Amino acid sequence: MSQLSERPEKPVVGVPLPHESAVLHVTGTALYTDDLVFRTKDVLHAHPVQVMKAHGRITSIRTGAALEVPGVVRVLTGADVPGVNDAGMKHDEPLFPDEVMFHGHAVAWVLGETLEAARLGAAAVEVEIEELPSLITLEDAITAESFHGARPVMLSGDIEAGFADSEHVFTGTFQFSDQEHFYLETHCALAHIDESGQVFVQSSSQHPSETQEIVAHVLGLHSHEVTVQCLRMGGGFGGKEMQPHGFAAIAALGARLTGRPVRLRLNRTQDLTMSGKRHGFHATWKIGFDAEGRIQALDATLTSDGGWSLDLSEPVLARALCHIDNTYWIPNARIAGRIAKTNKVSNTAFRGFGGPQGMLVIEDILGRCAPRLGLDAMELRERNFYRQDQYTPYGQPVTQPERISTVWQQVKRNATVADRNREISAFNAAHPHTKRALAITGIKFGISFNLTAFNQGGALVLIYKDGSVLINHGGTEMGQGLHTKMMQVAATALGIPLYKVRLAPTRTDKVPNTSATAASSGADLNGGAIKNACEQLRERLVQVAATQLGVNGSDVRIVEGVARALGTERELPWDDLVRTAYFQRVQLSAAGYYRTEGLHWDAKAFRGTPFKYFAHGAAATEVEVDGFTGAYRIRRVDIVHDVGESLSPMIDIGQVEGGFVQGAGWLTLEDLRWNTDDGPQRGRLLTQAASTYKLPSFSEMPEEFNVSLLENAPEEGAVYGSKAVGEPPLMLAFSVREALRQAAAAFGPDGTSVELASPATPEAVYWAIQSARPGGSQVRRDAPDASVQDSVISTATEALSGA
Repeated sequence: MSQLSERPEKPVVGVPLPHESAVLHVTGTALYTDDLVFRTKDVLHAHPVQVMKAHGRITSIRTGAALEVPGVVRVLTGADVPGVNDAGMKHDEPLFPDEVMFHGHAVAWVLGETLEAARLGAAAVEVEIEELPSLITLEDAITAESFHGARPVMLSGDIEAGFADSEHVFTGTFQFSDQEHFYLETHCALAHIDESGQVFVQSSSQHPSETQEIVAHVLGLHSHEVTVQCLRMGGGFGGKEMQPHGFAAIAALGARLTGRPVRLRLNRTQDLTMSGKRHGFHATWKIGFDAEGRIQALDATLTSDGGWSLDLSEPVLARALCHIDNTYWIPNARIAGRIAKTNKVSNTAFRGFGGPQGMLVIEDILGRCAPRLGLDAMELRERNFYRQDQYTPYGQPVTQPERISTVWQQVKRNATVADRNREISAFNAAHPHTKRALAITGIKFGISFNLTAFNQGGALVLIYKDGSVLINHGGTEMGQGLHTKMMQVAATALGIPLYKVRLAPTRTDKVPNTSATAASSGADLNGGAIKNACEQLRERLVQVAATQLGVNGSDVRIVEGVARALGTERELPWDDLVRTAYFQRVQLSAAGYYRTEGLHWDAKAFRGTPFKYFAHGAAATEVEVDGFTGAYRIRRVDIVHDVGESLSPMIDIGQVEGGFVQGAGWLTLEDLRWNTDDGPQRGRLLTQAASTYKLPSFSEMPEEFNVSLLENAPEEGAVYGSKAVGEPPLMLAFSVREALRQAAAAFGPDGTSVELASPATPEAVYWAIQSARPGGSQVRRDAPDASVQDSVISTATEALSGA
C-alpha cells in the first residue's frame, strides 16, 4: 500500500458516523445562505426582469416607471457594469444581454427595500424586443445544423474491419430527456462591502473560487479584493458548479453601487425557468456483434442539448463519449459528439456529468439487441465485460476488470437471481395482464476531472494551544457528507479523537484556487490535501514528543490522542504535547496540497488517461407492470457498490441510496416539457413547479432496498484506500429501466424487442406494452425489418452491402 492509501492504527476513517450537520438539518438550526439575511442590517432585495420570449433582440429598456415604485432603490442594467459584462468562463454569457436567448431570460435586475417592492419594480420595467426565430427542440437544432463548441471524435481500432467481422449488425436512434436538479435550496447569494471596499459574498456555490473570479471580473477587481464563502448548500447535484456565479455577481454589483448588502434568491419558478438542467441527448448508432454476441464495432453520434450558451457542455460531452463503453470491451469504435445550440436555458453539470448519458446509450442498445440475438440480456452483458489487458476506446487501460465481474456475481448471489427468475416466469405465465421482470446492470465510472488542471486540492489545518484542531479545505458541503469525511481524515492523520476536530466554512481567503466540488473528487482531492497538512504537523509534533520521551522520532506513535514510545511505558497526552510544542516555538499550522498523479488527456486527439481509477457497482432490480395502464412498482433492489475502503460507511451507503433514487427519477419520472408551438408562449417551460414536474417520493422507493459495499477492496493511491461515491451510484438505476423494458416485452411472444422512451413514464411503458403485444409494432427476431428506426442486418455480407 502507498503512504496515501495506508491506514494507521485505530483510524477514525472507516467508522460509521452520522453526517456532521445531521442534527442541525433536522432541527432547522443549520444556516444556509438565505438565513444570513436575517442577521444582516439594511439588506436590499434583487428581483429579475425576465423577458417571456424565446429569442429576440432588445431594442429598448425603460426603467423610469420602476424607479417610481415605492421601495425601489435602483435598477441594474448593463450600463452599470464597471468590468466585464459576462457571467461565464467561455465569455458567451452576458450578465445583462442585448439579445434574449430563452423564455424567461433576465435582462435587468431591480433592487428594493423589500422583495415585494423589487418584484413590483421589475414588473414596471418596460422592455421592447424584436422577435427572432427560435429553436426549442433538439431535433429542430439538428435539422437547422445549429451547433456550438467542440465536436470531438473518439476513434479506436478499425471500425470498417469490425463491422466486416460482425455476424449481426443493428442500427437505431435514441433520444432521451434532460433532468431538473430541483435542489431544496434555490440559487442564492448575499453580498456586502466592507469599509475598505472589499467585497464579501455568501454564495450557494459548488465552486467558490470560480464565483470569486467571475465576481472580480464583472466588478473590474482583482481576485484578492473578493472573498466568497459557502456555509453549506441545500443540494447542488452539479447545478451549482457553474451557474451561481452570475447571481453572485449581480448581488455584488448591487452592493458595490448602493453601499448596502444585497440579497438575491430565486423562487422556485424562477430557478426552474432560469437555470440549466442535465443535458438531454440524441444518439444515432450502428453496432456489430459476432456469432457469440460479443461486440465487434460501434459507430455512434451523440448530440447534446447545450441550450443557449456553452457553460460546461464541452466537458459534459467529453465525459459522455468517454463512458459510452460502460463495462464493455468495444475493440473498434468511432464515437462523434456535438453540442446543439437551442433557445432554452443553458444546460449544465448534473450528477454524473455526461457519464450517465453515454452509458445509457450502450445499455439501451444492449437491451434492444439482446432479444434479437436470441440471448438473455443479462448473459449478453456478461459476455461483453472488460477483461485483463483491455483498454477503453480513448486508450486508458482498465486496471481492475475483475471488479466488474465481482460486484456482478455478488449481486446475483445476494439477490438470488436464478431462483427469482424462475418465480417470475411462473408469475408471468399465470398473469396475462401483469408482468414482472428482473434486470441487472453494472457500471464503470471514471474518477477525476477530464481537465487535468482541476485535479488538485488545498487545505489549511490549525492546531491551537489547547490541542483543538480547526481544518479548512476547498471542498463544499451540499449534504453529501464531505465535511464529515474530512474531519475523519484529519483525526486519523493526526491520531486524535474526532471530537477535537472542527471544520470551518469553505472560504476563498483560506484556501485559494480551489476546484469545484464535483466529478466525485471532493474526498480524493481535499482528503489528500488535509492528510498532507496533518502529516506535516504530525511530523513536527513527533519530534517534540521524541525529545520529551527520550526516544528516536521513528519510535513515536500518536494514537487516540496519546504519543507513545515503542517498547516503553512512556507516553505524552496530545494536549500536553501541543502545549509543549508551542513553548518550543514549533509551528502549529500547515497548508496542505494534493495533486492527482498519473493523469494525461489530449482533448484534440481524444486520447489519454483522464481518470485516476474507475468506480464499479451493480444493481439488480425487480419491477411489476400493469398491462392496462403501464403503471409499475419497484418490488426489490439489490446493490453492491465499490467504494474501496470506505472513509465513512454510513455516509457512503446514504450516497448510494440517494444516487440510485435520483437516477431512477431521471429515467422513469422526470419529464421536462417546453411549449413548442408558434404562439406567443413558444419556448416556455411548462413544468415549472412540483405540481407539474414529478420527482421521486416515498411511493417510488423500492419495497425492499438492499445496499452492500464491496468489502476488502482498497484503492491503491487514493486517500486511505477509499474510492469516490458521489456520482457513480446514479447509473445503477439503469437496472430499473431495463427491468421495465423486459416486463413490457413479456406481454409479447418470446424474442420480442421493445423500444422504451426515456423517461419511461407509465405512458411510455404502456406504449411499449402495446408494441410488444401480437399485432403491435414490435421488432422480433423473425421480423428483422419491421422497424422504421431500426434495421437488422444479420450477416457480414449484408452489413457490407448496407454500408
